[in-house]
Amino acid sequence: MKTMLNVALPKGRLGEKVYAMFEKAGFECPSIKENNRKLIFENPEKNVRYFWVKPSDVAIYVERGAADIGVAGKDILLEYEPDVYELMDLDIGKCRMAVAAKKDFRDNPQRTLRVATKFTNITKNYYSSLGRDIDIIHLNGSIEIAPILGLSDVIVDIVETGTTLKENNLDVVETIVPISARLIANKSAYKFKGDLVEAVVNGFNIAERE
Repeated sequence: MKTMLNVALPKGRLGEKVYAMFEKAGFECPSIKENNRKLIFENPEKNVRYFWVKPSDVAIYVERGAADIGVAGKDILLEYEPDVYELMDLDIGKCRMAVAAKKDFRDNPQRTLRVATKFTNITKNYYSSLGRDIDIIHLNGSIEIAPILGLSDVIVDIVETGTTLKENNLDVVETIVPISARLIANKSAYKFKGDLVEAVVNGFNIAERE
């Protein structure tokens, strides 16, 4: 039996970019480009098996060993703190985690700051580092409308271009951390399939220099 490297790819545009990097690094799998609804693809000649998963789930598959390696945004790693190795910054999927508020917002440190976000862990850690007292309002989507409707004073969210914020009359007040896609590995797989994992990392490094 050949040892296969199981790779969790994030579905969508980012995943397509990531797969192109694997292909360039010498881990191609032609069947992944066929137009079908399959989720798992393998190339036994290259000892690699890919599967598409929801971007926010990649770290779970890797942490629990269903995938040996995968690609996840730094936002997910900071929010959920999975027990995985972060091998390298792929320098793609770049954006930032930021605090945004209405254009006329002025913070009053005497009051508890109401913060709407789906990134509660990142938000907690950021504001506790500032010693700021906050009330977190956990939302799952359309976070931009929270300050407009008076539900929150500010929001903490991922900002790519800032267009959505501008259209909703909000401004970035503070950048918390830059975000990009990271190659991560399951700790046990890193030990037992280290040669395959290293081959991927080396392939990425070589492809980057070309």
